[in-house]
Amino acid sequence: MQVNNLATDVIVKGATIDDAAGEAFDKIARLMGLGFPGGPLIDKEALMGNKTEINFPRGLTAPADLEKHRYDFSFSGLKTAVSRYLAQTPNYKKADVAASFQEAVVDVLINKSLTACKESGIDKLIIAGGVAANHRLRELAKQRCESAKIQLRIPPANLCTDNGAMVAALGSLAINEGVAASEIGISADSAAPVTQVVWK
Repeated sequence: MQVNNLATDVIVKGATIDDAAGEAFDKIARLMGLGFPGGPLIDKEALMGNKTEINFPRGLTAPADLEKHRYDFSFSGLKTAVSRYLAQTPNYKKADVAASFQEAVVDVLINKSLTACKESGIDKLIIAGGVAANHRLRELAKQRCESAKIQLRIPPANLCTDNGAMVAALGSLAINEGVAASEIGISADSAAPVTQVVWK
């Protein structure tokens, strides 16, 4: 997202076309028998693995895909590739699978985010949300942002969770900007586009 004003001016540059990154972590962790939530468990397992051991695919990075989905993400093909690898490799090393899967996810997230920044003339990148707690994402983002001369802003890992406080803070900003409150009987819709929530 390109955020000019958090309460009133947000442009969605790219989004997932299937699962969110956090959902992909959860599903792969479950396939490997690591438990739930998958993000922290894969992160921990990956610390003991070789991130280059398995070359898992990077979704929507082929030239033809970039024409239509330049800044979008897809993790369904990656999940399928990991699932097949696990089924075909009886004695796989969990740490190597975790590290290689994690590398595929964070590589795409950071590359597409930096491409969007460069092509939009943006010199700051904010990474937030649950996956922002991932050690490798934070490490690689720092390296690549420094190289690209993009300022990186990322909260402490303990603040990278979904919580009511962030929803309330956004609501407060919206009210202060004069955004009308929703009707009292509005239904929750987790599939609603992010722009519909406040920036309608």
